[in-house]
Amino acid sequence: MIVRCGEVRMDYLNRSFLFDAVGLTEQIEPGDLVVVETDFGMDIGQLMREICEQEVEAEALPLMKLMRKINEDDAAKLAGANEKETRALEVSGEEIEKAKLGMKLVSARYTFDGTKVTLCYTAEGRVDFRELVKTLASRLRTRIELRQVGVRDEARLHGGIGPCGRPLCCASFLREFQSVSIKMAKEQGLPLNPTKISGICGRLFCCLKYEHDTYMEIKKKMPRMGEEVTIEGVKGRVIGLSIPKNSVEIETPDGGRSWAELPPLEFENRFQPCERKCGCGSPETNVRDAENADFKDEPDDASPHNTENAGIETEPEEENRPVPVPASEIPDGKER
Repeated sequence: MIVRCGEVRMDYLNRSFLFDAVGLTEQIEPGDLVVVETDFGMDIGQLMREICEQEVEAEALPLMKLMRKINEDDAAKLAGANEKETRALEVSGEEIEKAKLGMKLVSARYTFDGTKVTLCYTAEGRVDFRELVKTLASRLRTRIELRQVGVRDEARLHGGIGPCGRPLCCASFLREFQSVSIKMAKEQGLPLNPTKISGICGRLFCCLKYEHDTYMEIKKKMPRMGEEVTIEGVKGRVIGLSIPKNSVEIETPDGGRSWAELPPLEFENRFQPCERKCGCGSPETNVRDAENADFKDEPDDASPHNTENAGIETEPEEENRPVPVPASEIPDGKER
């Protein structure tokens, strides 16, 4: 069904959601903070794309309402919520230390109406925090939700600068984590030193995915390693490839080695414009979350419309528990 809606990102849930913008006449630009309606009351998020008409699955209807752009009163209320969030982190940290639960708090987020606080944390495994929730509810006098996140979610929430010198992809434009494997680094000829190909979260660079398809397509058009070739009058066996330079290293029968440039390669235009009809012209992505080699999968499930956590006693959903990805689904049997 075609619905006029806007995509709003809820930072504390690490996700973007569609909200119904039918009847909204106020001019709102991408990047503006907006007030939205959820099952827990009013909340604030950031508009990620221009409001436009797009197709929404029937199962997702009806969408919650996108109410308006925040005003001065909303901004003042938001500033007050920031002070409450700071106190919530302090109180939660004290109680976690007393209970010795092995949890690391990442962030605290109050809903816009102040009726609920979401505490995000990281931990090695599943944590029984039922008693902690009761204690926090009595001290903070509000509903509590504890949500376990992974180390990449932690990096996304805090933000930062990557080794490339630019803001982290996950904190700036990536809507979902990409599936990245150690094989991608091998295919691109990168050093397999973890310190060289890992981000500040300790996982493989998300950007390893960006050029992987192009590398694979180029390799199909280039001579294979060990193949006998004659290029630019040089005959020998291919012993090296340089995809960025579109050249190969050839070993001649007399033991000499030299690099030869290949003819320019031709490619089909595989750019697929965004189907959201918002005019952004960006490619659409639909990727699932997977983890680095030697690490377990991390939970990545959140919804502003989930009513199961409305009470003060909350536990992670069963599907949020770390579940290993079958090796058959991961290149080289290594996962990220």
